[in-house]
Amino acid sequence: MTYDMMKKTINLLIKENTIMNIAKKIDHTVLKADATVETVKKYCQEAKEYGFASVCVNSCHVPLVAQELKGSGVKTCCVVGFPLGAMLTSAKAFEAAECVKAGAEEVDMVINIGAVKDKNWDLVLEDIKAVVEASKPAIVKVIIETCLLTDEEKVKVCELSKEAGAAFVKTSTGFSTGGATVEDVKLMKQVVGDELEVKASGGIRTAEFAKELLEAGADRIGASNGIALL
Repeated sequence: MTYDMMKKTINLLIKENTIMNIAKKIDHTVLKADATVETVKKYCQEAKEYGFASVCVNSCHVPLVAQELKGSGVKTCCVVGFPLGAMLTSAKAFEAAECVKAGAEEVDMVINIGAVKDKNWDLVLEDIKAVVEASKPAIVKVIIETCLLTDEEKVKVCELSKEAGAAFVKTSTGFSTGGATVEDVKLMKQVVGDELEVKASGGIRTAEFAKELLEAGADRIGASNGIALL
């Protein structure tokens, strides 16, 4: 093998390894209301092919995704109380428990945003706690919908998420007035430190932006265009 060929091979291996490492940080997400069985199956196939962290779906698709991903190492992820978070705590907990029973290994829940605005911190905490308990042994990511919160509210909800036993705090649903920002990821990581991980989600359309979010402290990226991000 010539030096140029060796150099080319090494560069290719480095690129492939980098892509694999990034893929493991991506939740391949399909949450649109009109997502069909065929579409969900396609996302599962892509996730297995590229080695994504999970496929994230609405709760009705959990049994299908769990079956499609069985034995692949790609996790089944679902959303709960999505996208508004304005449900009874008991309803969120029930949905989470049913999803885990159906095969979900990760649960992304939306907080009660109105309760945050009311500064009803007891309700916010109990809401998260109930889902964390109902989801065991699955882990919970707490969607705080950063675009609707002040920095002080973001900090408080991150603190409550730690107290409630969540595994992640997550920026956004992608269905509100804004998505992930570098500034929000930095702030959230600063609050949770090494105790929780941070998931950036919403409006992540380019590899460059995904890279910025990862460098800012994001441990996971939620995106419907995971392949494009690689």
